[in-house]
Amino acid sequence: MSNNTDLIKGSKDIKDNVTPRNKITPVTFDPSARAQLMLQKKKLHRRRKFAEGALFTGYLTPSLLGVFVFFFLPLLMLLKTSFQKSSTNTDFTGFTNYERVLTNDAFKSASLNTLHFSAIAVPLAVVIALLLALLLNSGMPGKSVFRSILLNPMMVPVASVVLIWQVFFSYNGVMNGWGFAHLFGEDKIDWLKSDHAQLVILILFLWKNLGYNMVLFLAALSNIPGEILEAAVMDGAGAFTRFFKIKMHYLSPTIFFVALMSLVNSFKIFREVYLLTGDYPYDPLYMLQHFMNNQFHKLDYSKLSAGAIIMCIVMVVIVGGLFYAEGRVDKDVEE
Repeated sequence: MSNNTDLIKGSKDIKDNVTPRNKITPVTFDPSARAQLMLQKKKLHRRRKFAEGALFTGYLTPSLLGVFVFFFLPLLMLLKTSFQKSSTNTDFTGFTNYERVLTNDAFKSASLNTLHFSAIAVPLAVVIALLLALLLNSGMPGKSVFRSILLNPMMVPVASVVLIWQVFFSYNGVMNGWGFAHLFGEDKIDWLKSDHAQLVILILFLWKNLGYNMVLFLAALSNIPGEILEAAVMDGAGAFTRFFKIKMHYLSPTIFFVALMSLVNSFKIFREVYLLTGDYPYDPLYMLQHFMNNQFHKLDYSKLSAGAIIMCIVMVVIVGGLFYAEGRVDKDVEE
């Protein structure tokens, strides 16, 4: 009996010491501990952001240094020289050098020729490349061979291209031998020393650049969602409707990029023109780079610097206009 009594008393003591579930005391946090925890989290977040920023800066610094040393610093030096009397005489002359450039007949002729060539070459390079890409994307037979033919000019050295054009367009060349001069009412034409000289260079420019532009458009066409085009076909949309209402929206960034690259390449056509015709070509082929090159030969660095700054401003305005147009197009697409 005593043992049973002890067991009953022990069980009562255990029950008295056990806290009922509904009487559990809630856990409370110390406000100072909470603040310390939040401070630790902020410090950890700052360290992580600092590490990411340091890594990003480490990767970007070499490129930024290269751009600063080889682009911005020479540009600042060029700007400084354009306001000097000469490269050795640092006397400030104001806008005299700019006035000399803008009133120079050679600069005016070179600017007009370059702008005229770019105004024709860039739209043609974009439109023809887009048409070729659409043709290849339509499933025509032998498209891989046709694509290779259009890409071959990219692999041909400039010296070989110049030699081919001299063989074709010289006075006793292939074009006159085939009688193409009769299309212009003449027996023979010295193509590179005639009013048709810019047409010859335009053909050269398109031949060199259409393949690259076409590949860019083919890549853009392959990224257009097929479901949207299939839904448009089921809704009865024709080929023209699908192109202008659907494909053009997806192609607009590529069109902008191709136009920008073609514009840059049109200003670089001087290399081929120089190798074909020398320092002083026939008037329609006298480009801005000819003017710059000739001023360099004359060691007139102040005039050369002023002309380069004017070219830079014009290019910034043109490229800025292209970016603005692309922004408006993208805004219309989003709406």
